[in-house]
Amino acid sequence: MFTLIASMITFAFVGAVTPGPVNLVATSTGARAGWNAAMPHVLGASLGYTLVVICAGAGMSLASQLLPTFADAMRYLGGLFLLYMAFKIATAPVDNEVTDSSANRAKSGLFSGALIQILNPKAWIVSLSGISLYVTSQPELGYYLGLFIAVSFICCFAGVSCWALAGHLIGQRLSRPALRRRFNQLMALLLAVAVILMLLE
Repeated sequence: MFTLIASMITFAFVGAVTPGPVNLVATSTGARAGWNAAMPHVLGASLGYTLVVICAGAGMSLASQLLPTFADAMRYLGGLFLLYMAFKIATAPVDNEVTDSSANRAKSGLFSGALIQILNPKAWIVSLSGISLYVTSQPELGYYLGLFIAVSFICCFAGVSCWALAGHLIGQRLSRPALRRRFNQLMALLLAVAVILMLLE
């Protein structure tokens, strides 16, 4: 049992902490608005991924059959939303006289974080892979699905939080508006590249 849980945690954390759109947005939000301001995005992404795991687990066979059909739709919808997020990051205000309302419009929150995950085909693929590895082969499906859901939420929260913290630490060193602007543009470019690669898969 311990070995299974340890393997499950490793799988979920590696899936959560590896670079991707959710983590790039977390880093950008952390750098621009700080650790506390990035937490709604982190929580939203974690809840969104947990919802994906629940839906995939509740109807795994149906989800497996429908995923190829809806993968393209999710890919393009997610791509458009992420390109919008890249634009918001690239054009975010960087001077010290930014109003609170401007800063709030520029950062990702609970809903945005959840939506990025739900529209991410990789989130569905990873969750289905994890369920097939750790749930379907077990005698008590409900128990192990619940365990995998809990592990997925905790590991996603921890993994995305690492990127938000990294962004916060980077942001503390970007005292000049010009440096902040370049950092925002770099993060927007990386996010746009991630979208292009996702669309080309």
